[in-house]
Amino acid sequence: MAKLLSSPTLANMPWQERPAGCSAPMWRYSQNPIIKCDGAKNTNSIFNSAVVPFQGGFAGVFRCDDICRSMNIRAGFSRDGIHWEIDPAPISFSGDPEITRYEYRYDPRVCQIDGTYYVTWCNGYHGPTIGVGYTSDFRSFTELENAFLPYNRNGVLFPKKINGHFAMLSRPSDNSHTAFGDMFYSESPDLTFWGRHRHVMAPVPGNDSAWQSLKVGAGCVPIETDEGWLILYHGVLRSCSGYVYSFGSALLDLEKPWIVRFRSAPYLLAPRELYELCGDVPNVVFPCAALADGASGRIAVYYGCADTVTSLAFSTVQDLIAFTKENSL
Repeated sequence: MAKLLSSPTLANMPWQERPAGCSAPMWRYSQNPIIKCDGAKNTNSIFNSAVVPFQGGFAGVFRCDDICRSMNIRAGFSRDGIHWEIDPAPISFSGDPEITRYEYRYDPRVCQIDGTYYVTWCNGYHGPTIGVGYTSDFRSFTELENAFLPYNRNGVLFPKKINGHFAMLSRPSDNSHTAFGDMFYSESPDLTFWGRHRHVMAPVPGNDSAWQSLKVGAGCVPIETDEGWLILYHGVLRSCSGYVYSFGSALLDLEKPWIVRFRSAPYLLAPRELYELCGDVPNVVFPCAALADGASGRIAVYYGCADTVTSLAFSTVQDLIAFTKENSL
C-alpha cells in the first residue's frame, strides 16, 4: 500500500468523506467554494492560492485581484483550513528595490523547507517570471532574486532538497497564451543561481489525453511518497469555446524528479460545477496547494475555480497513486 513520506500528522486537516455512490478518485467539498470572490477587502476575486500547516492551524498566500483588477498576493490565516481571514492589503516584501518593485504578482505556491516557508509566484519583471521569497511568520516577507529570465510561469519548489540542492518545476512560456507549454525541472545551490535544467513532460498530442493537449504546468507542491514524487498538475485543452483547464496526476522519480514514472491519461478533476464553469475566466480548475496527513494518508487539494473563487477537493494517497498507475499513459 502506498505511503506518504515526511508528511506531518494533521489531525485538524479539512476533510469530508467520499460521498455515497462516488467511485471517482477525487471528490469535491459539498460546501464549495470555501472562499468567495469578495472574501477579503476590495477583492474582485480570490483564487489560485497556496495553503500550509502553521502553528496548529493554517496559513496561506492568496491571489487577490482587487476591484481595480490589479493582480497581487496577500497573506491569510485559518484555524480549520476552511474559514479564512485574509489580510486587507497585499504582502509588502523587503529586499533589493530593483526586484521588489511591483508590476504584478499572481498564482502563488508555498512550501516549508528546513523550517522556512518559501513562496513562489508569477512575478512581473519585464514580462512574467518566477518570483521567490520567504517568511517565518506570514507577516514579514523577504524577496530574493527572480529564479529565471522572462518568460516563465508556474514555479513550484520541491519541499526538500534534491541531492543537496533546491529544486523547482516551472513552465517556460511567452508573454501571452500561445499554444505551447512544457514542464521543466531546475536546481539551485542557493535560490539565486539556477541550472541543471531538465525536461519533465510535454502536452499530449492528438486525442489520447486531450485534456492536456495544449500545455501542462506544475500545480501543487510535490508530495513525497514511497512510490515517487506525487504531483498534481494542470493541463489545458483548446475547445471551440476557448481554453479548458483540468488537472491530473503523475509520479516522478524520487532521486531524479525529471523522470516521469507514471502519468495519468484521464483527468482527476475538470470544470463541471457552476462555480468552475462560470466566472472571470470560464472553465478552469487550477490546483495550487495540497495538505497531506501523514497519519491517515488523506489529501486535501485547494484549487482555483474560473479565476474567481477557491474550492476544496479530497482524496487519499492510496487512491491517487492507484489511479495514476492504473491509468498511466
